[in-house]
Amino acid sequence: MNQAFFMENNMENKNMLKGVLFVAMGASFYGMLATFVKVAYDQGYTTAEVTASQFVLGILALLVINFIMHQKNKNLPEVKPQDKKKLIVAGTSLGFTSLFYYLAVQYINVSIAIVLLMQTVWISILVESVLSRKFPSAKKLIAMVLVLFGTVLATNLINQDAELNGKGLFWGFLAACSFTTTMFTSNSMANYLPAYKKSLWMLYGGGIVVAIFVFLSQIGPYYFDGLLSLYKNFSDDVTGIHPFNWSIFYTWGLMLSLFGTVLPPILLNKGFPHTGLGLGSIVSSLELPVSVTLAFIVLQEQVLAIQWAGIAVIIFAIIISNINFKKS
Repeated sequence: MNQAFFMENNMENKNMLKGVLFVAMGASFYGMLATFVKVAYDQGYTTAEVTASQFVLGILALLVINFIMHQKNKNLPEVKPQDKKKLIVAGTSLGFTSLFYYLAVQYINVSIAIVLLMQTVWISILVESVLSRKFPSAKKLIAMVLVLFGTVLATNLINQDAELNGKGLFWGFLAACSFTTTMFTSNSMANYLPAYKKSLWMLYGGGIVVAIFVFLSQIGPYYFDGLLSLYKNFSDDVTGIHPFNWSIFYTWGLMLSLFGTVLPPILLNKGFPHTGLGLGSIVSSLELPVSVTLAFIVLQEQVLAIQWAGIAVIIFAIIISNINFKKS
Protein backbone atom coordinates (compact mmCIF):
# COMPACT_ATOMS: atom_id res chain seq x y z
CA MET A 1 0.00 0.00 0.00
CA ASN A 2 2.83 2.39 0.90
CA GLN A 3 4.58 1.51 -2.36
CA ALA A 4 1.42 2.23 -4.38
CA PHE A 5 0.97 5.54 -2.55
CA PHE A 6 4.62 6.44 -3.21
CA MET A 7 4.28 5.64 -6.94
CA GLU A 8 1.07 7.67 -7.21
CA ASN A 9 2.64 10.59 -5.36
CA ASN A 10 5.74 10.39 -7.55
CA MET A 11 3.58 10.48 -10.68
CA GLU A 12 1.73 13.55 -9.40
CA ASN A 13 5.04 15.30 -8.74
CA LYS A 14 6.24 14.48 -12.27
CA ASN A 15 3.01 15.83 -13.77
CA MET A 16 3.30 18.94 -11.61
CA LEU A 17 6.89 19.50 -12.77
CA LYS A 18 5.84 18.95 -16.37
CA GLY A 19 3.01 21.47 -15.94
CA VAL A 20 5.37 24.06 -14.42
CA LEU A 21 7.78 23.65 -17.36
CA PHE A 22 4.97 24.04 -19.92
CA VAL A 23 3.62 27.19 -18.25
CA ALA A 24 7.14 28.63 -17.81
CA MET A 25 7.95 28.11 -21.50
CA GLY A 26 4.62 29.55 -22.64
CA ALA A 27 5.01 32.66 -20.46
CA SER A 28 8.65 33.11 -21.53
CA PHE A 29 7.68 33.03 -25.21
CA TYR A 30 5.05 35.70 -24.59
CA GLY A 31 7.69 37.77 -22.82
CA MET A 32 9.93 37.78 -25.89
CA LEU A 33 7.32 39.29 -28.24
CA ALA A 34 7.70 42.99 -27.49
CA THR A 35 11.47 42.92 -28.10
CA PHE A 36 10.97 41.26 -31.49
CA VAL A 37 8.35 43.89 -32.37
CA LYS A 38 10.68 46.72 -31.33
CA VAL A 39 13.43 45.37 -33.59
CA ALA A 40 10.93 45.04 -36.46
CA TYR A 41 9.97 48.71 -35.95
CA ASP A 42 13.65 49.68 -36.16
CA GLN A 43 13.80 47.91 -39.53
CA GLY A 44 10.94 50.04 -40.88
CA TYR A 45 7.94 47.74 -40.41
CA THR A 46 4.63 49.15 -39.17
CA THR A 47 2.23 47.99 -36.47
CA ALA A 48 -0.20 46.92 -39.20
CA GLU A 49 2.44 44.76 -40.90
CA VAL A 50 3.65 43.21 -37.64
CA THR A 51 0.20 42.25 -36.36
CA ALA A 52 -1.06 41.09 -39.76
CA SER A 53 1.86 38.71 -40.25
CA GLN A 54 1.51 37.36 -36.70
CA PHE A 55 -2.18 36.57 -37.03
CA VAL A 56 -2.20 35.32 -40.63
CA LEU A 57 0.71 32.93 -40.07
CA GLY A 58 -0.66 31.95 -36.66
CA ILE A 59 -4.04 31.01 -38.14
CA LEU A 60 -2.38 29.04 -40.96
CA ALA A 61 -0.19 27.17 -38.47
CA LEU A 62 -3.15 26.26 -36.26
CA LEU A 63 -5.17 25.15 -39.32
CA VAL A 64 -2.36 22.72 -40.15
CA ILE A 65 -2.16 21.50 -36.53
CA ASN A 66 -5.94 21.00 -36.40
CA PHE A 67 -5.88 19.07 -39.70
CA ILE A 68 -3.08 16.76 -38.49
CA MET A 69 -4.73 16.11 -35.12
CA HIS A 70 -8.08 15.43 -36.82
CA GLN A 71 -6.43 12.86 -39.08
CA LYS A 72 -4.90 11.13 -36.06
CA ASN A 73 -8.12 11.09 -34.05
CA LYS A 74 -11.47 11.36 -35.85
CA ASN A 75 -13.33 11.32 -32.50
CA LEU A 76 -12.14 14.72 -31.33
CA PRO A 77 -15.04 16.99 -30.26
CA GLU A 78 -16.35 19.50 -32.78
CA VAL A 79 -17.17 23.11 -31.96
CA LYS A 80 -20.82 23.49 -31.04
CA PRO A 81 -22.63 25.95 -33.37
CA GLN A 82 -23.62 28.21 -30.47
CA ASP A 83 -19.99 28.42 -29.33
CA LYS A 84 -18.51 29.44 -32.70
CA LYS A 85 -19.80 33.01 -32.55
CA LYS A 86 -18.95 33.28 -28.84
CA LEU A 87 -15.33 32.22 -29.43
CA ILE A 88 -14.92 34.57 -32.39
CA VAL A 89 -16.33 37.52 -30.41
CA ALA A 90 -14.18 36.61 -27.40
CA GLY A 91 -11.17 36.29 -29.69
CA THR A 92 -11.42 39.93 -30.75
CA SER A 93 -9.76 40.74 -27.43
CA LEU A 94 -6.66 38.86 -28.67
CA GLY A 95 -6.46 41.20 -31.64
CA PHE A 96 -7.01 44.30 -29.51
CA THR A 97 -4.39 43.17 -26.97
CA SER A 98 -1.73 42.72 -29.67
CA LEU A 99 -2.59 46.02 -31.35
CA PHE A 100 -2.65 48.06 -28.14
CA TYR A 101 0.53 46.42 -26.79
CA TYR A 102 2.46 46.89 -30.03
CA LEU A 103 1.26 50.49 -30.34
CA ALA A 104 2.50 51.08 -26.78
CA VAL A 105 6.06 49.91 -27.56
CA GLN A 106 6.21 52.49 -30.35
CA TYR A 107 6.26 55.21 -27.70
CA ILE A 108 7.70 53.64 -24.54
CA ASN A 109 10.35 51.11 -23.58
CA VAL A 110 9.50 47.41 -23.61
CA SER A 111 10.30 47.23 -19.90
CA ILE A 112 7.60 49.86 -19.21
CA ALA A 113 5.07 48.32 -21.63
CA ILE A 114 5.21 44.87 -19.99
CA VAL A 115 4.72 46.46 -16.55
CA LEU A 116 1.60 48.20 -17.86
CA LEU A 117 0.34 44.90 -19.28
CA MET A 118 0.74 43.36 -15.81
CA GLN A 119 -1.94 45.74 -14.52
CA THR A 120 -4.26 42.86 -15.44
CA VAL A 121 -3.63 41.62 -11.87
CA TRP A 122 -5.58 44.40 -10.16
CA ILE A 123 -7.97 44.96 -13.09
CA SER A 124 -9.02 41.29 -13.04
CA ILE A 125 -9.56 41.44 -9.26
CA LEU A 126 -11.73 44.52 -9.77
CA VAL A 127 -13.74 42.91 -12.60
CA GLU A 128 -14.16 39.70 -10.62
CA SER A 129 -15.47 41.71 -7.66
CA VAL A 130 -18.02 43.55 -9.85
CA LEU A 131 -19.22 40.38 -11.58
CA SER A 132 -19.54 38.42 -8.33
CA ARG A 133 -20.88 41.47 -6.42
CA LYS A 134 -18.48 40.66 -3.61
CA PHE A 135 -15.90 42.92 -2.01
CA PRO A 136 -12.33 41.67 -2.67
CA SER A 137 -10.70 39.72 0.15
CA ALA A 138 -7.94 41.29 2.24
CA LYS A 139 -5.38 39.16 0.37
CA LYS A 140 -6.51 40.50 -3.00
CA LEU A 141 -6.67 44.08 -1.75
CA ILE A 142 -3.07 43.76 -0.57
CA ALA A 143 -2.13 42.37 -4.00
CA MET A 144 -3.82 45.33 -5.73
CA VAL A 145 -1.95 47.84 -3.59
CA LEU A 146 1.35 46.02 -4.15
CA VAL A 147 0.87 45.97 -7.94
CA LEU A 148 0.16 49.70 -8.02
CA PHE A 149 3.13 50.41 -5.75
CA GLY A 150 5.35 48.13 -7.83
CA THR A 151 4.19 49.93 -10.98
CA VAL A 152 5.21 53.30 -9.54
CA LEU A 153 8.69 51.87 -8.91
CA ALA A 154 8.97 49.89 -12.16
CA THR A 155 8.00 52.89 -14.33
CA ASN A 156 10.29 55.13 -12.25
CA LEU A 157 7.49 57.62 -11.54
CA ILE A 158 9.27 58.63 -8.33
CA ASN A 159 11.97 60.27 -10.43
CA GLN A 160 10.48 63.60 -11.48
CA ASP A 161 12.90 63.78 -14.43
CA ALA A 162 11.58 60.50 -15.88
CA GLU A 163 9.95 60.99 -19.28
CA LEU A 164 6.91 58.78 -19.94
CA ASN A 165 5.07 59.22 -23.20
CA GLY A 166 1.33 59.74 -22.61
CA LYS A 167 0.35 57.85 -25.78
CA GLY A 168 2.44 54.86 -24.73
CA LEU A 169 0.89 54.80 -21.26
CA PHE A 170 -2.60 55.05 -22.79
CA TRP A 171 -2.11 52.16 -25.24
CA GLY A 172 -0.36 50.08 -22.58
CA PHE A 173 -3.27 50.45 -20.15
CA LEU A 174 -5.76 49.57 -22.91
CA ALA A 175 -3.68 46.44 -23.62
CA ALA A 176 -4.02 45.44 -19.96
CA CYS A 177 -7.80 45.94 -20.07
CA SER A 178 -8.07 43.90 -23.27
CA PHE A 179 -5.83 41.15 -21.88
CA THR A 180 -8.05 40.95 -18.80
CA THR A 181 -11.02 40.33 -21.12
CA THR A 182 -9.07 37.55 -22.84
CA MET A 183 -8.30 35.89 -19.49
CA PHE A 184 -11.94 35.87 -18.40
CA THR A 185 -13.40 34.70 -21.71
CA SER A 186 -10.81 32.03 -22.53
CA ASN A 187 -11.24 30.37 -19.13
CA SER A 188 -15.03 30.22 -19.31
CA MET A 189 -15.89 29.26 -22.90
CA ALA A 190 -15.91 25.91 -24.73
CA ASN A 191 -13.59 24.17 -22.27
CA TYR A 192 -14.50 20.82 -23.85
CA LEU A 193 -12.34 21.67 -26.88
CA PRO A 194 -8.61 20.88 -27.25
CA ALA A 195 -6.42 23.95 -26.80
CA TYR A 196 -5.36 24.14 -30.47
CA LYS A 197 -8.96 24.04 -31.74
CA LYS A 198 -10.21 26.62 -29.25
CA SER A 199 -7.24 28.89 -30.01
CA LEU A 200 -7.98 28.72 -33.75
CA TRP A 201 -11.55 29.95 -33.38
CA MET A 202 -10.45 32.74 -31.06
CA LEU A 203 -7.75 33.74 -33.54
CA TYR A 204 -10.43 34.18 -36.18
CA GLY A 205 -11.92 36.94 -34.03
CA GLY A 206 -8.52 38.53 -33.43
CA GLY A 207 -7.78 38.29 -37.16
CA ILE A 208 -10.93 40.25 -38.02
CA VAL A 209 -9.87 43.09 -35.69
CA VAL A 210 -6.35 43.13 -37.14
CA ALA A 211 -7.66 43.09 -40.74
CA ILE A 212 -9.85 46.13 -40.05
CA PHE A 213 -6.90 47.93 -38.41
CA VAL A 214 -4.56 47.15 -41.34
CA PHE A 215 -7.07 48.56 -43.82
CA LEU A 216 -7.91 51.71 -41.85
CA SER A 217 -4.34 52.55 -40.77
CA GLN A 218 -2.27 51.68 -43.85
CA ILE A 219 -3.79 50.09 -46.95
CA GLY A 220 -6.99 52.16 -47.11
CA PRO A 221 -5.39 55.63 -46.71
CA TYR A 222 -2.70 54.72 -49.28
CA TYR A 223 -5.13 53.74 -52.03
CA PHE A 224 -8.12 55.98 -51.23
CA ASP A 225 -7.72 59.76 -50.87
CA GLY A 226 -10.94 60.04 -48.89
CA LEU A 227 -9.62 57.68 -46.22
CA LEU A 228 -6.28 59.53 -46.21
CA SER A 229 -8.06 62.81 -45.46
CA LEU A 230 -10.04 61.09 -42.70
CA TYR A 231 -6.81 59.58 -41.31
CA LYS A 232 -5.16 63.04 -41.16
CA ASN A 233 -7.98 64.24 -38.91
CA PHE A 234 -6.72 61.82 -36.24
CA SER A 235 -2.96 61.87 -36.84
CA ASP A 236 -0.36 64.03 -38.58
CA ASP A 237 2.04 61.09 -38.79
CA VAL A 238 1.66 59.60 -42.29
CA THR A 239 4.97 57.72 -42.35
CA GLY A 240 3.12 54.40 -42.07
CA ILE A 241 0.96 55.15 -45.15
CA HIS A 242 2.71 53.10 -47.84
CA PRO A 243 2.23 49.80 -49.70
CA PHE A 244 2.15 46.74 -47.45
CA ASN A 245 5.65 45.32 -47.00
CA TRP A 246 5.14 41.59 -47.58
CA SER A 247 8.69 40.75 -46.51
CA ILE A 248 7.46 40.89 -42.89
CA PHE A 249 5.95 37.43 -43.42
CA TYR A 250 9.30 35.69 -43.91
CA THR A 251 11.34 37.88 -41.56
CA TRP A 252 9.71 38.68 -38.21
CA GLY A 253 6.25 37.29 -38.94
CA LEU A 254 7.36 33.67 -38.55
CA MET A 255 8.87 34.33 -35.13
CA LEU A 256 5.97 36.49 -33.93
CA SER A 257 3.33 33.94 -34.94
CA LEU A 258 5.27 31.04 -33.43
CA PHE A 259 6.01 32.75 -30.10
CA GLY A 260 2.80 34.79 -29.97
CA THR A 261 -0.13 32.83 -31.39
CA VAL A 262 0.90 29.18 -31.73
CA LEU A 263 3.16 27.88 -28.95
CA PRO A 264 2.08 29.90 -25.85
CA PRO A 265 -1.66 29.03 -25.94
CA ILE A 266 -0.90 25.34 -26.48
CA LEU A 267 1.80 25.22 -23.78
CA LEU A 268 -0.27 27.16 -21.23
CA ASN A 269 -3.35 25.01 -21.85
CA LYS A 270 -1.24 21.87 -21.45
CA GLY A 271 0.43 23.14 -18.28
CA PHE A 272 -2.42 24.71 -16.30
CA PRO A 273 -4.37 21.43 -15.74
CA HIS A 274 -1.28 20.03 -13.94
CA THR A 275 -0.31 23.14 -11.97
CA GLY A 276 -3.77 24.48 -11.14
CA LEU A 277 -4.77 28.11 -11.61
CA GLY A 278 -2.92 29.41 -8.52
CA LEU A 279 0.53 27.92 -9.16
CA GLY A 280 0.09 28.40 -12.91
CA SER A 281 -0.54 32.13 -12.46
CA ILE A 282 2.55 32.44 -10.27
CA VAL A 283 4.75 30.64 -12.80
CA SER A 284 3.29 32.64 -15.72
CA SER A 285 4.50 35.85 -14.04
CA LEU A 286 7.91 34.77 -15.42
CA GLU A 287 6.80 36.69 -18.53
CA LEU A 288 7.65 39.95 -16.74
CA PRO A 289 11.37 39.40 -15.91
CA VAL A 290 11.94 37.58 -19.24
CA SER A 291 10.58 40.54 -21.21
CA VAL A 292 12.58 43.12 -19.23
CA THR A 293 15.79 41.06 -19.33
CA LEU A 294 15.57 40.50 -23.09
CA ALA A 295 14.93 44.22 -23.67
CA PHE A 296 17.92 44.98 -21.44
CA ILE A 297 20.21 42.61 -23.39
CA VAL A 298 18.97 42.97 -26.98
CA LEU A 299 17.65 46.55 -27.06
CA GLN A 300 20.07 47.82 -24.39
CA GLU A 301 17.21 49.57 -22.60
CA GLN A 302 18.21 51.17 -19.33
CA VAL A 303 16.60 49.40 -16.38
CA LEU A 304 17.40 51.02 -13.04
CA ALA A 305 17.67 49.23 -9.70
CA ILE A 306 14.42 50.88 -8.56
CA GLN A 307 12.67 49.42 -11.62
CA TRP A 308 13.93 45.90 -10.84
CA ALA A 309 12.63 46.41 -7.31
CA GLY A 310 9.22 47.37 -8.71
CA ILE A 311 9.18 44.26 -10.91
CA ALA A 312 9.97 42.13 -7.86
CA VAL A 313 7.08 43.76 -5.96
CA ILE A 314 4.64 43.02 -8.81
CA ILE A 315 5.73 39.37 -8.95
CA PHE A 316 5.32 39.14 -5.17
CA ALA A 317 1.82 40.60 -5.54
CA ILE A 318 0.95 37.91 -8.09
CA ILE A 319 2.16 35.25 -5.66
CA ILE A 320 0.15 36.82 -2.82
CA SER A 321 -3.04 36.91 -4.91
CA ASN A 322 -2.81 33.25 -5.94
CA ILE A 323 -1.31 31.38 -2.98
CA ASN A 324 -3.64 29.67 -0.53
CA PHE A 325 -2.58 30.44 3.04
CA LYS A 326 -5.04 28.04 4.60
CA LYS A 327 -3.72 24.65 5.68
CA SER A 328 -5.62 21.73 4.16
